[in-house]
Amino acid sequence: MSKTIDLTLKVWRQAGPKAKGHFDTLSAPNISTEMSFLEMLDVVNEQLTMQGREPIAFDHDCREGICGMCGAVVNGRPHGPLKATTLCQLHMRFFKNGDIIVIEPFRALAFKAIKDLVVDRSPLDRMIQSGGYISVNTGGAPDANAIPIAQDRVESAMDAAQCIGCGACVAACPNASAMLFVSANVSHLALLPQGQLEAQKRAIAMVREMDRQGFGNCGNERECEAECPKCISISNIARLNRQFYKASFGSAV
Repeated sequence: MSKTIDLTLKVWRQAGPKAKGHFDTLSAPNISTEMSFLEMLDVVNEQLTMQGREPIAFDHDCREGICGMCGAVVNGRPHGPLKATTLCQLHMRFFKNGDIIVIEPFRALAFKAIKDLVVDRSPLDRMIQSGGYISVNTGGAPDANAIPIAQDRVESAMDAAQCIGCGACVAACPNASAMLFVSANVSHLALLPQGQLEAQKRAIAMVREMDRQGFGNCGNERECEAECPKCISISNIARLNRQFYKASFGSAV
């Protein structure tokens, strides 16, 4: 038999990009502890709709911690209080009866507000478009063992490739830097033979695009690593810096 709890939500409401936002206090009674956080918001939205009020706008898609669409700051932490957990994977059993939960959008100069908890994270896509790919023409899929790669490099590349582009690193950073996101996308390609040909060009292009999009500089505070739902290591930022400096002073410029 599931347990229910009563909650008070302080939710950021903003009608549009140019509207003035505010916190709206809402009651969330009889919330099952078996619900995910997004399911709880669904229930609250049903209640608001029945009352003739505007439901809370929030991003979501797969609800399996894969797509990176969901994301909000819960009690001051992107994706909530649990480590290695996206907002859709956060369950209400981790909250107590009578809790007050403050929910607000990811805040960064580069993330323009759209409505309520929804922000425009397309600047992350534009950084990928600037160089987060391998530009080669291929025929059929090659055999998996066609190019021998050391196991430790494969593991490091796969660790970096886990980035889902949710933007939690940006929301957590005091400078709203996207260095962890960029470094993960640079690392997972640069570590593999297929990506090394364009490694320096990629680092230059993505860092410059990051600056153009209005993200801040990395202060090595490590909040990004602490809040990343996929536990991306800041060692990738060190690798990005090496790639960038090598490219800046080498023949690739």
